[in-house]
Amino acid sequence: MIEVPEGKRLALAIEDAGTDIGHRCGGYARCTTCRVEFIAGEPSVCTRAEYEKLKDRGLLGAVRLSCQIVVEGDMSVKPLMTVSEMGWADPGPPLDETVTPEPDWIDLASPQD
Repeated sequence: MIEVPEGKRLALAIEDAGTDIGHRCGGYARCTTCRVEFIAGEPSVCTRAEYEKLKDRGLLGAVRLSCQIVVEGDMSVKPLMTVSEMGWADPGPPLDETVTPEPDWIDLASPQD
């Protein structure tokens, strides 16, 4: 368990914890390499970009994109694609401190396609 300040981008928190999670698109919800499985504390909202990408890939409801999540409260996640497991040379371009693109937050209970 690690302490993470609320408001931090989850993908950056995972990296800070020493896990080499992928983010091949630079954190723009385009590639899904930053995917995580929530064990506990899954947020009830997501960005429109995350929703659309997961829906397009048939992953909606199965995984979340850590580049599109802001840490709020206690969370427990399992990173699913790491540099070492995938054999990549690096995780991808550096991530901005804030969620990119500019988030359009939607409630997962009623996403309003």
